[in-house]
Amino acid sequence: MIENALAFKDTVFYKEDSDLQRQYDALIRLKREFPNNKRIDDELYMARKGLEGENEIAYQLKKSHIGMYVLRDVKYEYADMTAQIDYIIITPIFIYYVECKNLIGDITVDSKGDFVRKYNVNGKIVKTGMKSPLRQVEAQREVIRKMWEDNTSKLIKVFANDKFDHYRRVLVVFSNPDTILDTHNAPKYVRDKVIKSDSLVRLIEKDYNDALESDDIESRNEMERVAKSYIHFSTSKKVDYYEYYKNELCKSLDLRQRLIDFRANRSKEKNIPEYYIFTDEELEKLLEIKPKTIEDLWASNILPDIKVKSHGYLIVDMIRKEF
Repeated sequence: MIENALAFKDTVFYKEDSDLQRQYDALIRLKREFPNNKRIDDELYMARKGLEGENEIAYQLKKSHIGMYVLRDVKYEYADMTAQIDYIIITPIFIYYVECKNLIGDITVDSKGDFVRKYNVNGKIVKTGMKSPLRQVEAQREVIRKMWEDNTSKLIKVFANDKFDHYRRVLVVFSNPDTILDTHNAPKYVRDKVIKSDSLVRLIEKDYNDALESDDIESRNEMERVAKSYIHFSTSKKVDYYEYYKNELCKSLDLRQRLIDFRANRSKEKNIPEYYIFTDEELEKLLEIKPKTIEDLWASNILPDIKVKSHGYLIVDMIRKEF
């Protein structure tokens, strides 16, 4: 068994597809149909960043010299709990649950284990706290633990429950190569679990080599069996994201066309250029903020006073009826 495991050096992606890829493909398709929709642009940006982060981790794992089975983007529902795990990495000794973060800016973890993000917005440095991704992935592990406890014999639980965390480890991996990660003052239990993507393989190899003499080594067949069990209990479903996003965005898309038609008809009626009603930039702001009263429109500062006085009531009435 040990020789089998030691001879196995490949990285096998047992599940490589990702919801983020399907979301990205659907949004690209919608972008072609509605090229000037800000909400589509925003959703597309977030999907692209997440996908880039996941792909970076996949790239790093493929460089490993330890045999492993990898599951990407796995979801679980159990009782009233849910978990979405970016990567499950099954090695001959340990299993890793990985939360991937592809963020712009620098990340600091303070002495309390709290995460602080610093980034630049139009030349201004913004510093803000963020939800702990480590606590997030630990909560995901708890879902797996509950499933394991409820589907494992009492005898196995007596001997193995105290080793659950030892063999099922959590990691937070920041995948943006430009991010500066500072964990110098973080508690050790945090510092050991929060890394950048270029350190991922090195950490896995160190854990493996440190444990070779003291922990049992599983065969390739056993690793594949474990991978199959993770797939078996998962609730990952393929969603038609094109229809999902189109349905989510249809009100905004319908309103866009109604406002564009209104602008064209109003300009003909008043014999003035369309930009006297509102410009394309002002249209985007109207769609983003959606003022439903004339007071909201005044307060938003989207349109200059003359446009509000001339067309404001008609615009907000149209938005109010749409929503």
